[in-house]
This record gives sequence, C-alpha cells and structure tokens, in this order.
Amino acid sequence: MKKILLLVFGILLSISINAQESISLSLNQAIDYALKNSYASINASRDLDAAKLKKWETTTIGLPQVSAVIDYQNWIKQQVSLIPAEFFGGVAGEFTEVSFGTKHNMNATATVNQLIFDGSYLVGLQSAKTYLKISENAKEKTELGIREAVINSYGNVLLSAESVLILEKNIATLEKTLNETNQIYLNGLGEEESVEQLQITLSSVKSQLSKTEKLKNIAYKMLNITLGIDINTPIVLTNNLNELAKENINLELLSSDLSIENHIDYKIAKNTEKSNELLVKLEQSKALPSLSSFINFGYAGFGENFNFTKKDQKWFDSSLLGVSLNIPIFSSFARSSRTQQAKIELEKAKTNLTETEQKLKLLLESAKTEYNFSVEEFENSKQNLKLAERIEGKQQIKFFEGISTSFELSEAQRQLYTMQQNYLQAMLNVIANKAALDNALNTPINN
Repeated sequence: MKKILLLVFGILLSISINAQESISLSLNQAIDYALKNSYASINASRDLDAAKLKKWETTTIGLPQVSAVIDYQNWIKQQVSLIPAEFFGGVAGEFTEVSFGTKHNMNATATVNQLIFDGSYLVGLQSAKTYLKISENAKEKTELGIREAVINSYGNVLLSAESVLILEKNIATLEKTLNETNQIYLNGLGEEESVEQLQITLSSVKSQLSKTEKLKNIAYKMLNITLGIDINTPIVLTNNLNELAKENINLELLSSDLSIENHIDYKIAKNTEKSNELLVKLEQSKALPSLSSFINFGYAGFGENFNFTKKDQKWFDSSLLGVSLNIPIFSSFARSSRTQQAKIELEKAKTNLTETEQKLKLLLESAKTEYNFSVEEFENSKQNLKLAERIEGKQQIKFFEGISTSFELSEAQRQLYTMQQNYLQAMLNVIANKAALDNALNTPINN
C-alpha cells in the first residue's frame, strides 16, 4: 500500500512540475507560436478547411449520384376492390369483392442520377471558388491581426516589467534619502516637514508599485491568451523594451508606397464584389432550362408468407432509363425581381470597394504620421529623462547641503518619475505604431 501511495504521489508531483514549466520566447518566436496555436488562428484554419470541403460539396452536385431503396410491405388486412360481377359471369349491376396482390411484398431499387446541364450549377462552381478565396483572405487577415496583437501584448508585458524595476529602484533611493533625512532631523539639523514630505512621496511610489505589479500579472495573462496557452503558464520574455524599440525604428517605411490591389482588405472587398456578380449570374441562370437523366435497376419479390430470405424465393427484375428537361416559362416576374435585387447588392459592393480603397490610403497616411511622431517622441523622451535625472541629482545635493527645500526635491522627483514613465511609454509606442504601420502597408508575415 505504501508503494502505491508513493507511486501516486510521484505521478502527481511530476504533473505539477510539468504544469509549471516556463516557456522562453523572443518577440518573433511569440509571433510564430501564436500563428500556430492562438485560438483565432486555429479557428481561421478550421474555417479554411470548411471552405475547401464546401467547394468539393458543390462540385459533387454535378457528379453521378447513386442511391438505393429497399421497401417491405406487409398487408395486415389487404385492400378490397369492387369489380362488376358480370366480368366473371355474374349478375349485371352487382359487384364482386376482389383483393389484388400478395400479403408480403419487397422491392429493392438502385438509381443513378446524373446532372447533364444546369446553369445554376456552373455558377455555383464559380461561387465555391470565390468563397474559398474569401476564406483564404480571412485567414491572412486573421494572421496579420494576430501579429499586431502579439506585438502589443508582448510590449505591454515588457512595459509593466520595466516599470516595476524602475519603481523598485526609486523606492530604494527614496528609503535611503528618507533614512538620511530622518537622521538629520533627529540630530536637530533638519525640519520634520522634510521627513514627512519624503514619507508622502515614498508611500505614493509604493502604492504605484503595488498597482503596477498587479497590472504586470494581468499583462502576462493577456499575452498567454493571445498566444493560445493557459493563462497560468509562466513565460519568460527574452527581449527587452529598449532593444525592441531600436529594432523597430526604420524611417525608410515613411516613404513606402501602398499597393492597394495587394492589400488584404482590398482583396476581401474585391472578392465580395465578385461574389455579388456571381449572385446576379445565379439569378439569371435560373431562367435557363436544366437537363438531367437517371437509370435504375430493381428487384421485386411477392408471397403470401415471408420467404424472402429463402433460396427458392422468386425475384422479378426491372430497369428504367429516363431523361428530364425542366423549362422555366413564367414566374410572374419573380426571377426578374430577384435579379434586380442581386444587381443592387452588386452596386453596393462596388461602392464599398471604392470606399475601402480610400480608407486604406487614409489609414496609411495616419499610420505613417503616428509612427513618425512616436519615433520623434522616443528621442525627445530619452533626452528629457537625462535632464530629469540631472535635475533630481542636483536637487538631492542642494537638499542635503541645506540650500533647497524638501518641496523642491519632491517636485524634481515627481518630474523624474513622470519622465521615466514617458520614456517607457515612448518605447512601447514605437513598437506598437510600427506594428500598425506594417498592417497598413500589408507587410507579409514572413518578412
């Protein structure tokens, strides 16, 4: 019993250890991982598979269709027909009760149907191809969205992690300053207000650290969801915010031109227009005749008793060949009405295509502007941070030399903390706006 308990404990411990194994990811690795494992990517692949199956389903309509039917009938009480008695030498005007057929009947029939011509089928084949293209476009757009989402989530985790480190460093510096200031006050060389002012600042920074640590935890979980893994799985990010910001500075993108026809949103709008064109053709094709044929083979057995499983049961075979031509003649203008509706939808699709083209041009200009501004802001915030650090350092010296007040030191500290956060946010903005610009330019995933 003891050995069994130890074995079970070992298995549970192994599962627990494996569940806590961390995953190390660079930004590019995170993007590749999400493209394969994210929930959106998985469902987009399923939609594409379903579209391929739908295309084949449409194709099979024009292929031979084989069906088989087996019918068994047992007359519990056979139907009676009345036949004039004079047919059998009886009295004229009287009727004789007659039952036709046998008590047990069985029929087995196999039928092959073949569509020869149907305009709707031909249009349906084209529609299936277009539907597949739309699904492929949807998957491509999903992947572009996943890339941007991963970049933003990855950046948010790095931002929160860097913020925690900076706040912890600020707290350590504040505690040292507070202890020194408190000693000066206890020795009668300083004012109590200076101590209290530093206590207020320290309390505020500690509160900000507590909030940031909680946001960091949430940011990690959001990244996990974006990647398609359990939110409690620990992950280690191998990039840092500063190196990613520098890697994403590429001012040559500001002079890049957009190939509208190759943009995924334009392709989607174009295929939607194509789909509506096919709907017009579909309604028009319904005015054409359709031609189909069939051939069937059957066997029938009859008997007063159920002897169909016996070898001496007699079976009667039959076969039939047929051709069916369906000619639409008059629908009280219903077909015309449906065709006009389809044409209206086509005109709307053309208008949407033009609107999409204009929106994509505007989106690119906006993305370039935001990206250019974020790069400039990154450089400015870097310089401002250096200045704030110098000002805070000078105020520290002046404060301990007694030529500056605690209020002036606190102002310098708050300014430094603001510049620190501005610098972190500026780095994140460069990364996020570069991702948005890549989407606006429809930069392929494999670039």
